[in-house]
Amino acid sequence: MTFVDGPVEVTVPATSANLGPGYDALGLALALRDRLVGEVVGDRTVVEVSGEGATDVPRDATHLVVRAMRLAFDEMGERPPGLRLTCINAIPHARGLGSSSAAIVGGIALARGLVAGGTLLLDDDAAFRLAARLEGHPDNVAPAWYGGFVVSGRDDQGDFWAVPSSVDPRVSAVAFIPPTRVSTEEARRLLPASVPHADAAANAGRAALLVTALAGRPEHLLLATRDLLHQDYRRPAMPASLDLVEALRARGAAAVVSGAGPTVLALCADCDVDALVAQAPEGWQARPLDLDRAGVTVL
Repeated sequence: MTFVDGPVEVTVPATSANLGPGYDALGLALALRDRLVGEVVGDRTVVEVSGEGATDVPRDATHLVVRAMRLAFDEMGERPPGLRLTCINAIPHARGLGSSSAAIVGGIALARGLVAGGTLLLDDDAAFRLAARLEGHPDNVAPAWYGGFVVSGRDDQGDFWAVPSSVDPRVSAVAFIPPTRVSTEEARRLLPASVPHADAAANAGRAALLVTALAGRPEHLLLATRDLLHQDYRRPAMPASLDLVEALRARGAAAVVSGAGPTVLALCADCDVDALVAQAPEGWQARPLDLDRAGVTVL
Protein backbone atom coordinates (compact mmCIF):
# COMPACT_ATOMS: atom_id res chain seq x y z
CA MET A 1 0.00 0.00 0.00
CA THR A 2 1.27 3.48 -0.91
CA PHE A 3 0.63 6.63 1.11
CA VAL A 4 0.31 9.94 -0.71
CA ASP A 5 2.87 12.71 -0.32
CA GLY A 6 1.86 15.90 1.43
CA PRO A 7 -1.25 16.80 3.42
CA VAL A 8 -4.86 15.87 2.66
CA GLU A 9 -7.76 18.05 3.83
CA VAL A 10 -11.37 17.07 4.41
CA THR A 11 -14.43 18.90 5.71
CA VAL A 12 -17.42 17.19 7.33
CA PRO A 13 -20.83 18.61 8.26
CA ALA A 14 -22.72 18.77 11.52
CA THR A 15 -25.79 16.57 11.69
CA SER A 16 -29.11 16.44 13.50
CA ALA A 17 -30.50 12.98 14.21
CA ASN A 18 -33.97 11.71 15.18
CA LEU A 19 -35.73 14.90 13.97
CA GLY A 20 -38.51 14.17 16.44
CA PRO A 21 -40.16 10.82 15.66
CA GLY A 22 -37.31 9.21 13.68
CA TYR A 23 -35.39 7.89 16.68
CA ASP A 24 -32.10 6.25 15.62
CA ALA A 25 -33.32 6.25 12.00
CA LEU A 26 -33.49 9.75 10.51
CA GLY A 27 -30.67 12.25 10.14
CA LEU A 28 -30.02 15.53 8.39
CA ALA A 29 -26.70 17.19 7.46
CA LEU A 30 -26.32 20.87 8.35
CA ALA A 31 -24.06 23.52 6.81
CA LEU A 32 -21.65 23.80 9.72
CA ARG A 33 -18.35 22.06 9.02
CA ASP A 34 -15.30 20.79 10.86
CA ARG A 35 -12.04 20.85 8.89
CA LEU A 36 -9.37 18.17 9.22
CA VAL A 37 -5.88 18.13 7.73
CA GLY A 38 -3.77 14.98 7.85
CA GLU A 39 -0.33 13.94 6.67
CA VAL A 40 1.76 10.79 6.95
CA VAL A 41 4.98 11.76 8.74
CA GLY A 42 7.78 10.29 10.85
CA ASP A 43 7.02 7.62 13.38
CA ARG A 44 4.72 9.27 15.91
CA THR A 45 1.28 10.84 16.07
CA VAL A 46 0.96 14.60 16.52
CA VAL A 47 -2.50 16.15 17.05
CA GLU A 48 -3.35 19.86 17.00
CA VAL A 49 -6.87 21.10 17.77
CA SER A 50 -8.45 24.55 17.59
CA GLY A 51 -12.01 25.81 17.87
CA GLU A 52 -14.82 23.88 19.54
CA GLY A 53 -13.70 21.37 22.17
CA ALA A 54 -10.06 22.37 21.89
CA THR A 55 -9.56 22.34 25.67
CA ASP A 56 -11.32 19.01 26.20
CA VAL A 57 -10.04 16.48 23.66
CA PRO A 58 -6.83 14.42 23.84
CA ARG A 59 -3.79 15.22 21.72
CA ASP A 60 -2.60 11.65 21.17
CA ALA A 61 -3.68 8.40 19.54
CA THR A 62 -6.82 8.26 21.71
CA HIS A 63 -8.29 11.26 19.84
CA LEU A 64 -11.46 10.06 18.10
CA VAL A 65 -10.31 11.20 14.65
CA VAL A 66 -7.06 9.23 15.03
CA ARG A 67 -8.97 6.16 16.22
CA ALA A 68 -11.23 6.37 13.18
CA MET A 69 -8.23 6.83 10.88
CA ARG A 70 -6.49 3.79 12.31
CA LEU A 71 -9.61 1.69 11.92
CA ALA A 72 -9.82 2.73 8.26
CA PHE A 73 -6.11 2.09 7.67
CA ASP A 74 -6.51 -1.39 9.17
CA GLU A 75 -9.47 -2.02 6.87
CA MET A 76 -7.37 -1.01 3.87
CA GLY A 77 -4.44 -3.16 4.92
CA GLU A 78 -1.70 -1.09 6.59
CA ARG A 79 -1.16 1.68 9.13
CA PRO A 80 1.37 4.46 8.42
CA PRO A 81 4.26 4.83 10.87
CA GLY A 82 3.21 8.30 12.01
CA LEU A 83 0.59 10.99 11.48
CA ARG A 84 0.19 14.71 11.82
CA LEU A 85 -3.44 15.72 12.34
CA THR A 86 -4.86 19.24 12.56
CA CYS A 87 -8.51 19.71 13.57
CA ILE A 88 -10.27 23.05 13.12
CA ASN A 89 -13.60 22.45 14.85
CA ALA A 90 -16.79 24.44 14.23
CA ILE A 91 -19.34 21.89 15.51
CA PRO A 92 -20.15 22.32 19.24
CA HIS A 93 -19.35 19.29 21.37
CA ALA A 94 -21.93 17.37 23.42
CA ARG A 95 -24.79 19.48 22.06
CA GLY A 96 -26.60 16.99 19.82
CA LEU A 97 -25.09 18.21 16.54
CA GLY A 98 -23.06 15.15 15.64
CA SER A 99 -19.57 16.22 16.68
CA SER A 100 -18.46 12.64 17.38
CA SER A 101 -19.92 11.40 14.09
CA ALA A 102 -18.13 14.21 12.26
CA ALA A 103 -14.87 13.13 13.88
CA ILE A 104 -15.41 9.50 12.90
CA VAL A 105 -16.55 10.20 9.34
CA GLY A 106 -13.86 12.84 8.84
CA GLY A 107 -11.17 10.49 10.14
CA ILE A 108 -12.21 7.64 7.85
CA ALA A 109 -12.38 9.94 4.81
CA LEU A 110 -9.00 11.44 5.71
CA ALA A 111 -7.36 8.03 6.04
CA ARG A 112 -8.82 6.94 2.72
CA GLY A 113 -7.53 10.15 1.11
CA LEU A 114 -4.02 9.49 2.42
CA VAL A 115 -3.85 6.13 0.64
CA ALA A 116 -3.21 5.94 -3.09
CA GLY A 117 -6.29 4.28 -4.55
CA GLY A 118 -8.04 4.46 -1.19
CA THR A 119 -11.53 4.67 -2.73
CA LEU A 120 -10.91 1.31 -4.41
CA LEU A 121 -9.82 -0.30 -1.15
CA LEU A 122 -12.69 1.22 0.84
CA ASP A 123 -15.74 2.35 -1.13
CA ASP A 124 -18.36 4.78 0.18
CA ASP A 125 -20.79 2.18 1.47
CA ALA A 126 -18.06 0.22 3.23
CA ALA A 127 -16.72 3.44 4.75
CA PHE A 128 -20.22 4.33 6.02
CA ARG A 129 -20.63 0.89 7.63
CA LEU A 130 -17.21 1.25 9.26
CA ALA A 131 -18.23 4.63 10.68
CA ALA A 132 -21.54 3.27 11.96
CA ARG A 133 -19.77 0.36 13.64
CA LEU A 134 -17.45 2.72 15.50
CA GLU A 135 -20.27 5.12 16.45
CA GLY A 136 -22.64 2.30 17.40
CA HIS A 137 -25.65 3.66 15.47
CA PRO A 138 -25.98 5.08 11.95
CA ASP A 139 -28.34 8.06 12.19
CA ASN A 140 -25.62 10.73 12.49
CA VAL A 141 -22.79 9.16 10.49
CA ALA A 142 -25.08 8.50 7.51
CA PRO A 143 -25.86 12.16 6.71
CA ALA A 144 -22.31 13.17 7.69
CA TRP A 145 -21.03 10.76 5.03
CA TYR A 146 -23.66 11.08 2.29
CA GLY A 147 -25.03 14.58 2.98
CA GLY A 148 -28.65 15.70 2.91
CA PHE A 149 -31.44 13.71 4.54
CA VAL A 150 -30.79 10.00 5.13
CA VAL A 151 -32.89 7.13 6.47
CA SER A 152 -30.70 4.50 8.10
CA GLY A 153 -30.78 1.47 10.36
CA ARG A 154 -29.53 -2.04 10.99
CA ASP A 155 -30.91 -5.25 9.46
CA ASP A 156 -31.64 -8.58 11.15
CA GLN A 157 -28.04 -9.70 10.60
CA GLY A 158 -26.68 -6.60 12.33
CA ASP A 159 -25.50 -4.92 9.12
CA PHE A 160 -25.94 -1.17 8.80
CA TRP A 161 -27.80 0.36 5.85
CA ALA A 162 -28.49 3.93 4.69
CA VAL A 163 -30.75 5.36 1.97
CA PRO A 164 -30.54 9.08 1.08
CA SER A 165 -33.87 10.81 0.52
CA SER A 166 -34.71 14.07 -1.22
CA VAL A 167 -35.16 17.41 0.56
CA ASP A 168 -37.26 20.33 -0.65
CA PRO A 169 -34.86 23.25 -1.36
CA ARG A 170 -37.17 25.58 0.58
CA VAL A 171 -36.39 23.79 3.86
CA SER A 172 -33.82 25.29 6.20
CA ALA A 173 -33.13 25.12 9.91
CA VAL A 174 -32.37 27.19 12.97
CA ALA A 175 -30.27 25.58 15.69
CA PHE A 176 -30.78 26.87 19.24
CA ILE A 177 -27.59 25.91 21.06
CA PRO A 178 -27.52 26.17 24.87
CA PRO A 179 -24.37 26.90 26.88
CA THR A 180 -24.65 23.59 28.76
CA ARG A 181 -23.77 20.11 27.56
CA VAL A 182 -25.51 16.75 27.78
CA SER A 183 -23.72 13.51 26.93
CA THR A 184 -25.39 11.00 24.62
CA GLU A 185 -24.88 8.31 27.26
CA GLU A 186 -26.69 10.36 29.89
CA ALA A 187 -29.59 11.07 27.53
CA ARG A 188 -29.94 7.41 26.54
CA ARG A 189 -29.98 6.24 30.17
CA LEU A 190 -33.24 8.12 30.71
CA LEU A 191 -35.12 6.14 28.07
CA PRO A 192 -37.48 3.38 29.27
CA ALA A 193 -37.07 -0.23 28.23
CA SER A 194 -40.52 -0.19 26.60
CA VAL A 195 -43.11 2.35 25.45
CA PRO A 196 -46.90 2.10 24.93
CA HIS A 197 -47.88 0.48 21.64
CA ALA A 198 -50.04 3.50 20.75
CA ASP A 199 -47.05 5.84 21.11
CA ALA A 200 -44.88 3.61 18.92
CA ALA A 201 -47.60 3.46 16.26
CA ALA A 202 -48.08 7.23 16.32
CA ASN A 203 -44.34 7.78 15.95
CA ALA A 204 -44.14 5.39 13.00
CA GLY A 205 -46.82 7.36 11.19
CA ARG A 206 -45.19 10.70 11.89
CA ALA A 207 -41.74 9.45 10.83
CA ALA A 208 -43.22 8.33 7.52
CA LEU A 209 -44.96 11.68 7.13
CA LEU A 210 -41.67 13.48 7.88
CA VAL A 211 -40.02 11.83 4.88
CA THR A 212 -42.82 13.15 2.70
CA ALA A 213 -42.82 16.59 4.35
CA LEU A 214 -39.09 17.08 3.81
CA ALA A 215 -39.29 15.82 0.24
CA GLY A 216 -41.81 18.40 -0.93
CA ARG A 217 -44.69 18.91 1.47
CA PRO A 218 -43.12 21.14 4.15
CA GLU A 219 -46.55 22.40 5.24
CA HIS A 220 -46.75 19.12 7.19
CA LEU A 221 -43.49 19.59 9.12
CA LEU A 222 -45.16 20.61 12.38
CA LEU A 223 -47.35 17.51 12.54
CA ALA A 224 -44.58 15.28 11.20
CA THR A 225 -42.06 16.25 13.89
CA ARG A 226 -44.23 15.52 16.94
CA ASP A 227 -42.45 12.88 19.03
CA LEU A 228 -43.83 10.50 21.66
CA LEU A 229 -40.95 8.05 21.84
CA HIS A 230 -37.92 9.71 23.45
CA GLN A 231 -37.94 13.50 23.92
CA ASP A 232 -40.21 13.83 26.95
CA TYR A 233 -38.37 11.02 28.74
CA ARG A 234 -35.20 13.09 28.47
CA ARG A 235 -36.66 16.18 30.13
CA PRO A 236 -34.78 15.64 33.45
CA ALA A 237 -31.46 16.06 31.59
CA MET A 238 -32.53 19.10 29.55
CA PRO A 239 -35.66 20.78 30.91
CA ALA A 240 -34.90 24.12 29.25
CA SER A 241 -34.61 22.40 25.85
CA LEU A 242 -38.00 20.72 26.17
CA ASP A 243 -39.52 23.99 27.35
CA LEU A 244 -38.16 25.69 24.24
CA VAL A 245 -39.45 22.91 21.98
CA GLU A 246 -42.93 23.36 23.43
CA ALA A 247 -42.79 27.17 23.14
CA LEU A 248 -41.64 27.08 19.53
CA ARG A 249 -44.19 24.45 18.54
CA ALA A 250 -46.93 26.53 20.16
CA ARG A 251 -45.93 29.31 17.74
CA GLY A 252 -46.18 26.93 14.78
CA ALA A 253 -42.48 26.09 14.39
CA ALA A 254 -41.49 22.46 13.75
CA ALA A 255 -39.07 22.25 16.70
CA VAL A 256 -37.38 19.09 17.98
CA VAL A 257 -34.53 18.09 20.24
CA SER A 258 -31.48 17.68 17.99
CA GLY A 259 -30.06 14.21 18.44
CA ALA A 260 -29.50 13.49 22.13
CA GLY A 261 -29.75 17.23 22.87
CA PRO A 262 -29.63 19.70 24.38
CA THR A 263 -29.67 21.73 21.12
CA VAL A 264 -33.13 22.43 19.74
CA LEU A 265 -33.59 22.38 15.96
CA ALA A 266 -36.45 24.16 14.20
CA LEU A 267 -37.20 23.19 10.61
CA CYS A 268 -39.03 25.63 8.37
CA ALA A 269 -39.76 26.52 4.77
CA ASP A 270 -40.10 30.12 3.61
CA CYS A 271 -40.40 31.20 7.26
CA ASP A 272 -39.44 34.42 9.03
CA VAL A 273 -36.00 33.33 10.21
CA ASP A 274 -35.36 36.57 12.13
CA ALA A 275 -38.56 36.11 14.12
CA LEU A 276 -37.56 32.53 14.87
CA VAL A 277 -34.04 33.53 15.99
CA ALA A 278 -35.60 36.10 18.33
CA GLN A 279 -37.12 33.24 20.35
CA ALA A 280 -33.71 32.10 21.63
CA PRO A 281 -33.49 32.09 25.45
CA GLU A 282 -30.90 34.32 27.09
CA GLY A 283 -27.44 32.81 26.87
CA TRP A 284 -28.30 30.52 23.94
CA GLN A 285 -26.94 30.84 20.40
CA ALA A 286 -29.47 30.85 17.56
CA ARG A 287 -27.82 29.83 14.28
CA PRO A 288 -29.72 29.80 10.98
CA LEU A 289 -28.30 26.89 8.98
CA ASP A 290 -28.84 25.69 5.45
CA LEU A 291 -29.08 21.98 4.87
CA ASP A 292 -25.82 20.45 3.68
CA ARG A 293 -26.20 18.27 0.63
CA ALA A 294 -22.57 17.31 0.02
CA GLY A 295 -21.57 15.22 3.05
CA VAL A 296 -17.92 14.66 3.83
CA THR A 297 -15.69 16.26 1.20
CA VAL A 298 -12.02 15.78 0.33
CA LEU A 299 -10.59 19.13 -0.78
